[in-house]
Amino acid sequence: MNSESERFFITGRGILSSYYNVKNPEQRLSKYRIVAPFTGVLTEALVTEGTLVRAGQKLGEFINPGVYELEVSVSKSFTDLLKVGESVGLSSLDGDDTYTGKVTRINGRVDQASQTIKAYIEVDNDKLREGMYLEANLDAKKEENAIEIDRSLLLEGDKIFVVRDSVLDLIDVQPVYFSEKSVVLKDVPDGMTIMSKPLIGAYTGMTVKIYEDQSDNSKG
Repeated sequence: MNSESERFFITGRGILSSYYNVKNPEQRLSKYRIVAPFTGVLTEALVTEGTLVRAGQKLGEFINPGVYELEVSVSKSFTDLLKVGESVGLSSLDGDDTYTGKVTRINGRVDQASQTIKAYIEVDNDKLREGMYLEANLDAKKEENAIEIDRSLLLEGDKIFVVRDSVLDLIDVQPVYFSEKSVVLKDVPDGMTIMSKPLIGAYTGMTVKIYEDQSDNSKG
């Protein structure tokens, strides 16, 4: 429109109103188009065409089937073992398949309840599927003068039963690593006889007899 007369004429004929009435739904429609940043597959669809969608509502789940991320919790005392970009060995729970992943992110916050830090390992393999369980094998540091015992033998978090002159006694120890079934301890005196199995009703001062097996290994 080059002149005021043309603008009045076009406006009076309703052309501008019709134009913007068309552009308005075009703009609204463009907001419903969601383009994924990668090529993948839709694994979950929570809405169908014509469904009323609320702000913040989850529409579905779209994944990249070639790249996965494993979340692991690492004790805060071992955070120096993990670095971004470091390679990590992964294996299936049955141990039949092994994979190699890479640390992509490390959470800087310590979980107050478990005193662990979450790390995220990226792994790329065609055999993997969403929802699979994997175990991460991390290179641990060496601990000198340490022993590994069953976790059930650790009392109050830092004590174990030992045998002194055929009598049970409690000593303080320093746990340095916990696994699912065992714990690694330091500050256990050399030559000390410790219990190899939990004893129901055991108490300090209880008289016990050391059992010697056929290989002459002393156990309490």
